[in-house]
Amino acid sequence: MKAIYFLFCTILCFLISLPLFAQVNLKGSVINSESKFPLPNVRVTLADKTISTKSDISGNFSLPVSGDGNYTIRLTSIGYKTSEMQINVNGGSYDKIVIPLIEDAFTISEIDVNSTKEYGTTSINMFDVKLRPVNSSQDLLRLVPGLIVAQHAGGGKAEQMFLRGFDIDHGTDIAISVDGMPVNMVSHAHGQGYADLHFVIPETIEEFNVFKGPYKTSIGDLSTSGAVVFSTKNVLQRSLVQLETGLFNSYRGVALIDILRGKHLFSNKMESLYLASEYVSSDGYFDNKQKFSRVNVFGKYFGMLSNNTSLSLTGSTFTSHWDASGQIPTRAVNDGSIGRYGSVDPSEGGETGRTNVNLILNSALSNNSEIKQQLYYTNYRFNLYSNFTFFLNNPVNGDEINQSEHRNIYGYNGSFSFNKRSGNTNFKTTLGAGARIDDIGEIYLANTEKRNFVSFFGNGKLTEKNISGYVDEVIEAGKLVINPGIRADHFDFLYTDYLAAGLESSKNDFRVSPKLNVYYNVDPKLQFYIKSGIGFHSNDSRVVVRKQLENTLPRAYGYETGTSFTSGNLLVNASVWGLDLESEFVYVGDAAVVEPSGRTRRLGLDVSGRYQFTDWLWADIDLDYAHGRFLDEIEGQDYIPLAPDFTSIGGVSFKLKQGFNGSLRYRLVNERPANSDNSTRAKGYFIMDAVINYTTSRYQIGFAVENLLNNRSWNEAQFDTESRLFNEKTSVTELHYTPGTPLSLKGKMTFYF
Repeated sequence: MKAIYFLFCTILCFLISLPLFAQVNLKGSVINSESKFPLPNVRVTLADKTISTKSDISGNFSLPVSGDGNYTIRLTSIGYKTSEMQINVNGGSYDKIVIPLIEDAFTISEIDVNSTKEYGTTSINMFDVKLRPVNSSQDLLRLVPGLIVAQHAGGGKAEQMFLRGFDIDHGTDIAISVDGMPVNMVSHAHGQGYADLHFVIPETIEEFNVFKGPYKTSIGDLSTSGAVVFSTKNVLQRSLVQLETGLFNSYRGVALIDILRGKHLFSNKMESLYLASEYVSSDGYFDNKQKFSRVNVFGKYFGMLSNNTSLSLTGSTFTSHWDASGQIPTRAVNDGSIGRYGSVDPSEGGETGRTNVNLILNSALSNNSEIKQQLYYTNYRFNLYSNFTFFLNNPVNGDEINQSEHRNIYGYNGSFSFNKRSGNTNFKTTLGAGARIDDIGEIYLANTEKRNFVSFFGNGKLTEKNISGYVDEVIEAGKLVINPGIRADHFDFLYTDYLAAGLESSKNDFRVSPKLNVYYNVDPKLQFYIKSGIGFHSNDSRVVVRKQLENTLPRAYGYETGTSFTSGNLLVNASVWGLDLESEFVYVGDAAVVEPSGRTRRLGLDVSGRYQFTDWLWADIDLDYAHGRFLDEIEGQDYIPLAPDFTSIGGVSFKLKQGFNGSLRYRLVNERPANSDNSTRAKGYFIMDAVINYTTSRYQIGFAVENLLNNRSWNEAQFDTESRLFNEKTSVTELHYTPGTPLSLKGKMTFYF
């Protein structure tokens, strides 16, 4: 069956070899009416016809017509007013047009569900980024429908994530990128796929796309539950300086400065250069001060080198350090040994930093063909002190450990896309290739006491290489869209063990991942789809070479059907899905690590809805149910630890003409198994947050409240862990947790210029 599926996808991918022909083409370009910058991915449709296309990376489009006559084209893009324009073709000639689109207040009734930038995404993504304010990396991740985040072990550590019935830990089963640059760290000192998004300044984010499931051909490793693709602004609409302060000695300062202000630097074409910076500090709400601080600096140049070629160059650096109270055992709080916000080992914490350089060169060729080239480099360091088991292994000095690494990442992404048309059928083919090298000079795990080194129990040098290629085809035949694709990935794992006299161990593996997605656009307001695909997540290189795993790249088999539609002021996306994993990543409490385990199956239902009551009031809700079990365990022993079965996120947002805007939001996580036999349950919670702002053209005043209902019993992160306290003779296995934020108030002042 798998061979037939693979063959079918391959045959469809090579439909481009069929003899195709083109007719007279209407050509034009689309720009932003204010910035005059080109607008890519605007859907251009021939009125009363099924023929449509999208503008390329330079805003250009080409649309075939049958001959002379008057033609009306319709341009749609979320966040812009729909535009129609009439073009007269006479003798095969016409005036090439430049069409400015005007940014508009978000109106659901005007949304075409097939006007998204890429098939596989939904209009809901743009709705959220336009209406919901973000001030942290947690806020960015919470924009993802169905994604729940939890912070533990200090504010400088990557968030724990939950999506589609997965406890993703810090990124084991979700691929995250910013401007095409991967966020996830493979073979990380703290866990596979570790995704620390704190190097991103939230105010620089322009948009994001979400791809749930393993259906996107261009995204490979770790994209089993899905992938999130963030994009930063190419141009600032205005400069700003923002100051924030809140409880627990919390401070934040942000500045975004437009350097060029309409002037030119290298050419007489459109150019933009801006700088952004962020400083954050907080003592946190724990008994032991967190002493958290973070500094972020980001710069981006974007320019049109010619009418068809754009260059983007970004550089960023960030550093952060903090103390942490860690997870605490339930029994210690119950017997009064420590308070709810106390700590067993107050010497936990860490420091981290990341520096990035990202170069992107995009060229638009004739007939909507595109070449995209990207080179990126990352220098990353991480140093974390933790104590999960307290005095279990060392009853005298305690079990504190130090996880540390320093790596360089070198990467390349490239693609070539071209269009062909046969009658009313359009074929868009994308050929892509990528390479990533993670060079980790030293990665170690050590025993420590109050952050003082005691001994290594893991120390070595690691190199991991991933080379990939793919073919993706989008066939638009009237209302029917067929999207087959196939991807190939090759991995090389090399580990040098310093504790074994420099012994080198290596292994390589190869994975082919076919995809097939089908969309049916009944009309611009209603779409049905069926998605299927095979993805994978890689294992930690140290585990791969030490155990010489037979399956180093476990597959994920995904299948899904659903619909997206608008009806009046209602926008809905609903899907029924399934996902089979060849190997599950599971948290092992007594070792405080995530390790590969057995096969699992998840079946679920996602429903996302957005409703516009008036031109200033909107509501949103995400409902996500997942039933997951191990396939090779007996009934009753087959629960997937910490995997949520029901989550929900929602709220109301408003934006008045007088300047007031804000939101009231909730997040809900159901109680769930904390171990495989369901004998320990992780507690659920319901939390509400609120934001209100008053905005003018010159300034904004805002207030935010976290945990509005002051729920003082909710836990952000929870683990079933075996531990022993200093005065205990035997160990105890029970729920350990990080308490959630109590009622917290924050105010901000923003100046625009």
